[in-house]
Amino acid sequence: MPEGDSRRGPAQLFFDLAGEPRYGEADFLISPANRAAYEMISRWPDWPDSALLLVGPPGSGKTHLGAIFARRNDAVLVSPTEIPEPGRLAGAAAMLDGLEAVTDETALFHLMNFLRESGGSLLVTSRRPPSALQIALPDLLSRLRRAPVVEIGAPDDSLIRAVLEKLFRDRQLAVEATLVDYVALRLERSLEAARAFVRMLDEEALARGRPVTRALAGELLQLIDASRGA
Repeated sequence: MPEGDSRRGPAQLFFDLAGEPRYGEADFLISPANRAAYEMISRWPDWPDSALLLVGPPGSGKTHLGAIFARRNDAVLVSPTEIPEPGRLAGAAAMLDGLEAVTDETALFHLMNFLRESGGSLLVTSRRPPSALQIALPDLLSRLRRAPVVEIGAPDDSLIRAVLEKLFRDRQLAVEATLVDYVALRLERSLEAARAFVRMLDEEALARGRPVTRALAGELLQLIDASRGA
């Protein structure tokens, strides 16, 4: 970077440019890691229970899949920190993203029971199974344990590559397969990380007036690694 250039460094840019991810159906790529979860979501309302738990690590695509469910079924989005009065959701489909962030366990318990009794449904995403969370209300824990669980795994190599290829195409960037392979093997196993990195790489190439190359990708990956180790 030229002396006196006030632009932010790429390592800082990585976090600033994560931006709002795109949660359209065309942006969701199916792989062995998420196929079972996608198929279960697609079966609604033919679920074995009124509630369904979608469990997976951060960056696995839980929120994206939840957004697809909500859009398809006109589901009510329930905030884990502001659970509404149950009567407002009679017979509705609802989606709560982030069981681990729930602040009112009693309210969630009542909501789950009400939806079951009124013919509604609730999709709940969580990073871990209920038994691995610090849930203090025994009734809620018992209710969550009875709900079926579908797991979505961390993105595998094939999914990360497919996501990277799509992200580059979306930005109309023609890159070599070796660049995609190079980045896929070194990038954090997270769909959000893939989106943020491709955006950072595109922005940095434009700012420098350079093409998107493996050398530039390697430079940015090294800066990101260095910033994490600082």
